[in-house]
Amino acid sequence: MTLIETIVTTTDGLVGGRRGRRARRGTISWKGIPFAAPPVGEGRFRDAQPVAPWPGVRDCTAFGNAAVQERRFTATGPGRYAPTSEDCLTLNVFSPEEQSSTPRPVMVFIHGGAYILGTAATPLYDGSALARTQDVVVVTVQYRFGAFGMLDFSGYSTPDRTFDENPGLSDMLAALRWVQRNIAAFGGDPDNTTVFGESAGGSAVLTLLATPEAKGLFARAIAESPAPELVVSKPSATTFADEFLRLLRDPERRSADLDDRGDPIDPVAARALLDGASTEDIFRASNRLMRFASRAQTPEPVPFAPVAGSALLPKLPVDAARAGETHAVPLIVGGNRDEGKLFEKLWNMLPDAERMLLRVEDEGAREQISALYAGPGERLRLSADATFWAPAVAYADGHSRVAPTYTYRYDFFTKVLDKLGVGATHATELFAVFGAYRSALGAPLSVGDWRAVARVTADVQSRWGAFARTGVPGDDWPRYFEDDREILVIDRSDHVEADPDGERRLAWHRGTGLIVDDGLIESEFDAARGI
Repeated sequence: MTLIETIVTTTDGLVGGRRGRRARRGTISWKGIPFAAPPVGEGRFRDAQPVAPWPGVRDCTAFGNAAVQERRFTATGPGRYAPTSEDCLTLNVFSPEEQSSTPRPVMVFIHGGAYILGTAATPLYDGSALARTQDVVVVTVQYRFGAFGMLDFSGYSTPDRTFDENPGLSDMLAALRWVQRNIAAFGGDPDNTTVFGESAGGSAVLTLLATPEAKGLFARAIAESPAPELVVSKPSATTFADEFLRLLRDPERRSADLDDRGDPIDPVAARALLDGASTEDIFRASNRLMRFASRAQTPEPVPFAPVAGSALLPKLPVDAARAGETHAVPLIVGGNRDEGKLFEKLWNMLPDAERMLLRVEDEGAREQISALYAGPGERLRLSADATFWAPAVAYADGHSRVAPTYTYRYDFFTKVLDKLGVGATHATELFAVFGAYRSALGAPLSVGDWRAVARVTADVQSRWGAFARTGVPGDDWPRYFEDDREILVIDRSDHVEADPDGERRLAWHRGTGLIVDDGLIESEFDAARGI
């Protein structure tokens, strides 16, 4: 058996990794590899810039900094937290340690966190088990979010200081370009790269499919529990940037008074504020901007997301899918049966149900939607469906016209998750994807269910791995087409369902304009109700 060397040559310099031990035996990892220059100084609020080559061997045995966020969201173990910094643009590579006669498929993971939190150092995202069981190279990526990566200050650029529209999205593109240049040195196949992500990371995957500059950077895509409409329009982005600068200028400003716009801020003053503010000042203003967004009369309930109608992202991702303008690569997209329960138990990050209903301009559709969610606890499901499920179905409809598309619903939950009252909630599929039920994090959730956990983990990993290798996630998983809308239900035993929850789907799509043919909607809606 010939083993891969721990020291690898990249286009930017030598990196030294570490062989796995115990549960990670049989793998090798390189952590904290810079894929772009530190986004500080003139690089703050700019697109990702090339990294400067380094001399000698860079020690890549520990994760890099997490992006700026609250410390509690960076936990890596009991009492342990990843350091945070604006200097956060690194990635991690996990590979089987044995050399392969042929290049291995590559799977690039983008973590979630609503574009305001998260880190690739989270133990749940350890790529060792997935790399070992599926014989793939796994890459996990850090990127900028919050004000540092998801606010658009381009309107305040001057001849001698540029601010870019989508720094965080540019980070993802830079990471994918790094993979294209370097992954062969780690045994991976740059021409067989799958980009996958969960929650905001899944949203990022669907956004990348609609980003012209991402063409050719990946061959397949997997979006787990995405919120496809988690983007900000250009007009709203301008509103959010303006208010952020006012909050930065006046720390005592109260965003509740939306009519008090204060004195306008010119580009020279904006530059002084943005370049002169400390990391802590920017983070505090970011938290206050979130409160502003909850009260602002903008279509988007959150201020931090990729900007649509921009140079990098010309269209809303769902609109691009409807128009057949997404990249023609195979796609898996799906969500979890009890998506919203995590948010109910932990923190309220879903938009208010009534606010979501107000987005439905068609009064008849609004009444239909409201009636379909009239039971106990159904308002939470309404918010979750409006955020995740309904736009994901619309995206799948559009993308299925340009490339093979596969959809799923993850229904599996352990006895412990059931007792906790969350069921198959948001992010629980990640324990299967990354084989984390055997980790210190996941083992307590597996008590009394080891056999089922082992089966579902093997099932999900083999499907994700097969898709990464061939673009087909299994012979028993039918392609998704609009005429039957067959999806795979992943549970203790998998099965296929045709257009589950069709009545809700039609009501949402009628109300949000995601389907154009009103006559078709009426006939389908009546059929779904058995009329």
